[in-house]
Amino acid sequence: MRHTVVDSPLGELTLVADDDGLTGLYFEEHLRRPVELGPRVDEGFEAAAGQLREYFAGTRTGFDLDLAPRGSEFQREVWKLLTKIPHGRTTTYGELARELGDPGLAQAVGAANGRNPVSIVVPCHRVVGSDGALTGYAGGLSRKRFLLDLEQPDGRLF
Repeated sequence: MRHTVVDSPLGELTLVADDDGLTGLYFEEHLRRPVELGPRVDEGFEAAAGQLREYFAGTRTGFDLDLAPRGSEFQREVWKLLTKIPHGRTTTYGELARELGDPGLAQAVGAANGRNPVSIVVPCHRVVGSDGALTGYAGGLSRKRFLLDLEQPDGRLF
């Protein structure tokens, strides 16, 4: 495992990877940030850093990176669903639970969403409450709002 730190409009982002791919993307003060990140390196994160720059510039709407998030089978299933939420759109925990075949799983989906270790790239920020309200986000609600605003047609930063 290894990590690097890149600047972003949301503050420094810590990228973590192993030989299988990107295992984490964390904000400063991120809830559930791992204690062990491995050594800090400057090489091996060029693709992720470049795609994040393009995303924040408004020229990228999806990511093409090898991902290797660690979690339970259910969590990985939820995280895979998150990658299918279109740029600029939101969905609810209940809708994701229905996609999994059980509307009663909404709270479990919320818990898995909250443990997504690859923020932004796996767009957990696109999940909102059943009434459309912003709900918890490991990077903080102001960052969630920023990301949702960025993804609107006029949200370009540069």
